[in-house]
Amino acid sequence: MSLTQHPGPELVAALRTTARRLESGADYRWTHMGSCNCGHLAQTLTRLPKEEIHRLALERAGDWGEQAREYCPTSGFPMDHVLAVLFDAGLTRGDIWYLERLADPEVLRRLPLGERHLDYRRRRDVVRYLRTWASLLEDLWMASVDVPSEPWNSGTVTYNPF
Repeated sequence: MSLTQHPGPELVAALRTTARRLESGADYRWTHMGSCNCGHLAQTLTRLPKEEIHRLALERAGDWGEQAREYCPTSGFPMDHVLAVLFDAGLTRGDIWYLERLADPEVLRRLPLGERHLDYRRRRDVVRYLRTWASLLEDLWMASVDVPSEPWNSGTVTYNPF
């Protein structure tokens, strides 16, 4: 199951924004901490440029998964501030590892059986994973929202940000 703590419209929107940016040709390099899978989502959520994210990440050893595992909110490492924004958006340490490898079993189950082997270094596979994950989280969030069966008779207006 997806490990995301609290899927909501903000995280769904961030995933879709990130997918659009990648699809429209943003610089993508899996070996660059600011331009890889997690780096792009971090750009969206923190509004920091890729160069700054990369610089902060290099202050401590490890890829995104290792840095998430070593996260400590009181460490003083600037990268932990970046990770805190991702965690505040609802991501978990596991989500970060899965995103970097495009490996969340729940996300992959939503793809056709013959199309589940994604290459985490290929832009189009990252875009597909982000969109599939966003749809999964949107479905989970919608299932958790109490919507009247007849909203037109309830006297309330339901807002759908999607």
